[in-house]
Amino acid sequence: MTDAPIDIRPLTAAEIDQAVAWAAREGWNPGHADAACFAAQDPEGFWGGFVDGAMVACISVVNYGSDFAFLGFYIVDAAVRGQGYGYALWQRALAHAGGRTVGLDGVVDQQENYRRSGFAFAWRNIRFSGAVTAQPAAHDGLRVSPLAALTAEVAALDARVFPAPRPAFWSQWLGAPGHLSYAVHDGATLSGFATLRPCHDGVKIAPLVATSRAAAETLLAVLLPQIPASAQVTLDVPEPHGAAVALAQDLGLQPVFETARMYRGAAPRVAPELIFAVTSFELG
Repeated sequence: MTDAPIDIRPLTAAEIDQAVAWAAREGWNPGHADAACFAAQDPEGFWGGFVDGAMVACISVVNYGSDFAFLGFYIVDAAVRGQGYGYALWQRALAHAGGRTVGLDGVVDQQENYRRSGFAFAWRNIRFSGAVTAQPAAHDGLRVSPLAALTAEVAALDARVFPAPRPAFWSQWLGAPGHLSYAVHDGATLSGFATLRPCHDGVKIAPLVATSRAAAETLLAVLLPQIPASAQVTLDVPEPHGAAVALAQDLGLQPVFETARMYRGAAPRVAPELIFAVTSFELG
């Protein structure tokens, strides 16, 4: 039971910034521009619970088209946990998704709660972080070029790893401050794409999508020299993709965190074997 009434509503831009700061405080290490990019996809996708005018809980349920949504940023202020505020916010924000399938990346200690709310396990993700100790080399025959705008071929490859079109996200993502995005081609065929983005601690390379380890290494060979040698680099890797796990380990990165990809509703068909790093644990 709550001790005082809770007001639940979509967050303003400034309040979204507060939610991102909370996520950084939790150790989730969001990118500096993450929230703005996903808010562009769904301006009412971030929700907050307020008591006496102060935010006590936040969550995001970002809708992508008519069939899919992704849940993240679920945080309740430690001072008011156990009073029902988080669950009230959870229910209201999930209603925003309507009948869509909802995905999330759940931390270990919350996975059983998510199961009780109707979410089923799909696979495990592992966060690898650290200073890169082995620089990969570009592979002959593969050509890397800057990725400045969403093209039909990028959208088609993205559709194999993400369950719904996200053009508004891509438009914001590719132009976000500090983001460096590239595509790799084998002849005329797109073989992958990647973005390096600044985070609260170091950088993340995500998404990193490639049809082969050679294509992923060729993208990394362009991206990694553009960051300081001692910077923390993070890759969030689907555990079932053995080549991606091996690549992260070969770079010298260490496993530091894990989540479970879970879905409520019909699990979408995606290809984890193309994902060398997911875009974001918090936002899909």
